[in-house]
Amino acid sequence: MAKSDARPDKYSHMLDDETLPIIIPSVITPFPSPKVMDLPMFKGEHKESLYWGTYRPQAYFGVRTRDPHPLVAGLMWLVAREGKPVMRHFCEDKDGLTSFGWKEHNGIDYGQQILVETDLRLETSFVKSKVGNLGYGGDWSVRIKVENKAWDDKEKRGVNLFFYIADESGNGLKFGFKDSSTLVYGSHADVGNWQLHLKSETPDLKIHHCGFKTANSVNLSDLVQKNLAESKSGELSDTAEGNSNVYVFQISSMTQISTVDIAFISGIGEETAKMESRTEALTGLSLTTSLEKKHEEFDEKFRECFSLSEEVDSKILNVGKAAIGNMLGGIGYFYGQSKVHYLLPTHPVLHYWPAELYTAVPCRTKLPWGFLGDEGFHQMLIWRWDFRITLDIVGHWLDLMNELGWIPREQVLGAEALSKIKHDHVQYPNVANPPTLLLVLCDLVGGIQKNKFKTGESEEIVLFLETAFVRLEAWFQWLYTSQKGKEKGSFYWRGRDGTTDQELNPRTVASGMDDYPRASHPSDDEKHVDLRCWIYLAAHCMEFITNFLNKKETKVDYTSIAHQLSNLDDLMEMHYDYTHKTFLDFGNDTEKMRLQMVPHVGYASLFPFISKIIPPKSLILEEQLDLIFKDDVDLWSNYGLLSLAKTSSLYMKPNALHQPIPCWRGPIWMNMNYMILASLEYYSTVDGDFKDKARRIYDELRNNLISNVVKVYDQTEYIWERYDQTKGTGEGEHDFTGWSSLILLIMTKDYPRL
Repeated sequence: MAKSDARPDKYSHMLDDETLPIIIPSVITPFPSPKVMDLPMFKGEHKESLYWGTYRPQAYFGVRTRDPHPLVAGLMWLVAREGKPVMRHFCEDKDGLTSFGWKEHNGIDYGQQILVETDLRLETSFVKSKVGNLGYGGDWSVRIKVENKAWDDKEKRGVNLFFYIADESGNGLKFGFKDSSTLVYGSHADVGNWQLHLKSETPDLKIHHCGFKTANSVNLSDLVQKNLAESKSGELSDTAEGNSNVYVFQISSMTQISTVDIAFISGIGEETAKMESRTEALTGLSLTTSLEKKHEEFDEKFRECFSLSEEVDSKILNVGKAAIGNMLGGIGYFYGQSKVHYLLPTHPVLHYWPAELYTAVPCRTKLPWGFLGDEGFHQMLIWRWDFRITLDIVGHWLDLMNELGWIPREQVLGAEALSKIKHDHVQYPNVANPPTLLLVLCDLVGGIQKNKFKTGESEEIVLFLETAFVRLEAWFQWLYTSQKGKEKGSFYWRGRDGTTDQELNPRTVASGMDDYPRASHPSDDEKHVDLRCWIYLAAHCMEFITNFLNKKETKVDYTSIAHQLSNLDDLMEMHYDYTHKTFLDFGNDTEKMRLQMVPHVGYASLFPFISKIIPPKSLILEEQLDLIFKDDVDLWSNYGLLSLAKTSSLYMKPNALHQPIPCWRGPIWMNMNYMILASLEYYSTVDGDFKDKARRIYDELRNNLISNVVKVYDQTEYIWERYDQTKGTGEGEHDFTGWSSLILLIMTKDYPRL
């Protein structure tokens, strides 16, 4: 587990005391090959085009630079609840917003979001400009439109917005110029001299400010509320701490409708006379024109990418646009160090090297950070919109690989992300995650083969794959060897807690199906059917990529492994249960208190079907189709396929007192329904005895999923984490526009293909 060479100084911060031998443990040693993100395609114009963005998914509205020590800006607002002032800043379920989310976003330079409170409706629109000789990353504008629903002739309650900008590198900022639109100005190593301006046609707008010296914006709302309380006037104090690196501006209005334009102007030289014209180009009518143009471009690209005709119901179109808009608007940039478990009792936790991560996130309210297994599902949607964003994101993930070939599955990097968790977030270097990113890379190869890309675009993808191949090989090798079971061809997910007495069935978080029932007593005798199929898919993907790149020599014989793991006789001997007529896990289970097939039928049982291992003419295929559709098994519903059959003894049973809501024990999940639909579509098109049956099931399941998600979105304006197995209502986190956004690809019938 350790290297013998001396530890370089740059790693000294990872170990807490110098009594440890001067070695770098492999678990915190970067993979020894050129970084994928060092490719020329990620430099120059591409890198600058992504420098500014809405990369703070945790904030209701926030922008930042893709920089370890960034400039950040954001919005807060004040509401009254139960007679007390409450500040909105970071997305929280407890805030109880009627709805919020990006209605449109293009992932690069435009987004439009609507946030609805009981007494307020806010619309935030963001657009970037790179016209003229500007600073690095260009200029940007934010339009904030507020409808004060509490305003009437009798009680004219005002609106209080708080817009802020911070330099997290610590540079001090200066308060703006008197009798001008300038709020604050400063200087930054990348963007040069900059100014922040405010323009508004709203009458009687009041503006107050306060400057703070603080490392980040995590506790900024507390600082603002403290200042408001101390001023006793309900207004910021118009003061600033010495060398303040954060300025907050209170924007107050007593009108029913207020509109405020904020403009960030970069690369300012000595010719300040042009500031007024540059400000006008970013605000007012110019901004209106720019936003209208971006809206039209979004609509046009949406039609091009997803081929939903204008004749489609407008409610379906709204869901589709919200799916891609929220997915792109939820992309974040993070920088920090993961904590990693280590074997030495004196140093059980080590720090990974400082790293950056550009990634989509599952959910802005609850999970605003990166998840390795989720990211492949995210990119199945994103690459169809902008393949370069996908390559950038996948490249960042691959660069997190250590020299063992392991990538930490959950990345909570930086103060904002860490503020969301209440416990130490430690990653275990034996714990895997589904290798979904490989499916995306195969999709890109398939796109090249089907001429979906221009010549130059195809060349970029090929160069990416050539550079990343050594890391993909290492990742597969680590996955294949580290997750092996006792028996040849068997695999089991690591990370289950065999010592806990707090859970009815120890969770298998690594699989992505956290509380899906496995063997009640975790051990190395376990065999997990879904993991075997995931590793088969990984081997098949690596075989596909290897052949495409015409690699003559590889570290692993992917064809041989894929052939072995797709052997149906071997799979049935290991996982098939003749009583249930399906595939099951194997392990020590309380049902009979011995090693046995684990008698819980659900998503895991369908993985041989999902991975297309079953031959089209096999009677086993018919059994899998019956498992999906027959009522007596109870996976089928009018809203989608259930995660666990109603006949299971753990169906909808809470797993623990601290886990009172069953998640993968009945409720409907979009990512698994999407993968099942992909296989149904496949088996309905290949020559076989059950193609008509597969087509009937496919059509009905697809229609059920679309109609239910659209209905629930129309009622709630949210896409949900999961859907109720008996009523179809949304459950869990919202807006959950991670893998639930796959509903858009279900609408367009776009599935991962090999």
